[in-house]
Amino acid sequence: MPERFNYGGQAVIEGVMIRGRTHVSVSVRRPNGLIRSQCEPLSQLFVGKLRRIPLIRGVIVLVETLALGLKAIMFSANIALEEDDDTKETEPSAIATGAMLVVSLSIAIGLFFVGPLFIIRAVDPYIASSVVSNIAEGGIRMGIFLVYLYLMGFMPDMRRVFAYHGAEHMTIAAHENGEPLRVDTIRKFGKEHPRCGTAFLMVVMVVAVITFVFLGRPDFWLRMASRIVLVPAIAAVSYEIIRFNAAHSANVLSRMVIAPGLALQKLTTRKPDDDQIEVAIDAMQVALAADGEAVGEESAVAPGGLSPAPASSVS
Repeated sequence: MPERFNYGGQAVIEGVMIRGRTHVSVSVRRPNGLIRSQCEPLSQLFVGKLRRIPLIRGVIVLVETLALGLKAIMFSANIALEEDDDTKETEPSAIATGAMLVVSLSIAIGLFFVGPLFIIRAVDPYIASSVVSNIAEGGIRMGIFLVYLYLMGFMPDMRRVFAYHGAEHMTIAAHENGEPLRVDTIRKFGKEHPRCGTAFLMVVMVVAVITFVFLGRPDFWLRMASRIVLVPAIAAVSYEIIRFNAAHSANVLSRMVIAPGLALQKLTTRKPDDDQIEVAIDAMQVALAADGEAVGEESAVAPGGLSPAPASSVS
């Protein structure tokens, strides 16, 4: 019997991506109300032996999340914004995808790691302790992160993405608990999930503070270089913490560590409507079928995007 596999996912534009054991699926609600799905096998890098090695797998997951997420968002944008059935889909080249990946990662590192360092540099002459300086920098980083998420929630399009995010979590939770993939059963589960990427980012913020405290307060440019070079290592450690806590969620200490991440998800998830849950169900069914696993006898939609229900707005 194969070991239990934890399905993951991501919300995209009018849709949901599900990362399966060997395949990744994306289901998107088209403007005409139908669901369009796409499923592809995962690269050997993402499913090979390296994926099972502690710490190394965290770096691989980071690369995978960025690569698959970007590709899924671009696919969903093509489908969700098409005007008719004759619209030709365009597949970005590997070079274009790689360039966008580098740009996206550079912006994220610049905003959340380098930016706070420039802010703290202005007040560093008045801070005697290097420990206090690094903790203050971490506080600024967390503040920027929270404000960023809060402001994103005011954008109508992002509110819909956040609702699909909730649908993805609820559908994965239903599958993990052996429930049939139906709207009524999925609604029994909360929209927050302990393995969410939002919770992972919060852990990254905390691990970063601890790491940088041990580095002290070297020359500014060396200090800035450390914020860039150590991102993969910080992500690797954070991934192991999230993985451990998810596997020991009944433990009191693990629940205490998980709690802030779950609370933070109130900013990045919203309650989905039935149509959005149907899209998440479709993505999960397609991934399960591609992995050779049973999708269950009862479901809200047939895998492959055969649900004709129209998309509806989220309040």
